[in-house]
Amino acid sequence: MTQRILQTERLTLFPLAEEHLELEVELDSDPAVMRYLTGRALSREEVEQSHDRRLAAARDVPGLGFWVGFAGGQFIGWWILQPPHGPDQPKIAGEADLGYRLRRRHWRQGYASEGARELIRYGFTELGLDRIFAQTMAVNVASRATMSAAGLSFARAFQSGEPYEDPVSGAEQGEVEYEITRQTWLSLRDS
Repeated sequence: MTQRILQTERLTLFPLAEEHLELEVELDSDPAVMRYLTGRALSREEVEQSHDRRLAAARDVPGLGFWVGFAGGQFIGWWILQPPHGPDQPKIAGEADLGYRLRRRHWRQGYASEGARELIRYGFTELGLDRIFAQTMAVNVASRATMSAAGLSFARAFQSGEPYEDPVSGAEQGEVEYEITRQTWLSLRDS
C-alpha cells in the first residue's frame, strides 16, 4: 500500500513529493519553527538532505511517510507517520512515530492536531497499526498540547540517547513521549 491523499474538514494532506522541496526550504528556514529541533534555521543544503531522507521514509514501510498539508490552497506545513527510528525509538512492528511541523503563521489554529488526528485514524483503520507515539523536548509546551489535543497521553520522560552537536536550549530537561494505542483509540471513538 502506498501513501494516499488524506482529507480533514480543513486540510488536504498530500504524500510528500519532489515538487514540495521549496515549501520545505521555506518552512525549515524559519528559526522559530526550528527552535526545538535544531535551535536554528536550516541551510538549503541541509533541507535538501532532509527532503531526501523524508522521501526515503515513505519507501521503508508501505503506507507510512510524510504528507504536506494545504488549506484553501495555502501551504500549512507537513505531517509524518513513520516507522520508529533512532536510539529512543526501537523498531517495533505495528508502531509508528507521529510528527508535524507548521508555518508560524498557522500556529495555534488547530491545524497540527487536526492533521495528527487524521494520521492516527489512517494508521489504525487503514494500516492496522497497534500503537502511535510522538516525542518532543520536555520544554516544548505547544507541541505537548498538540499531542494531547490529538488524543495522545503522556507515556514517559527520558534523556535522549542521541548526542547533540549543538544542544538546543532546554535539552537538559530531557524529552517526553506521548502515545495512543489502537484499543484506546477505538474505545474513545466508540464512546
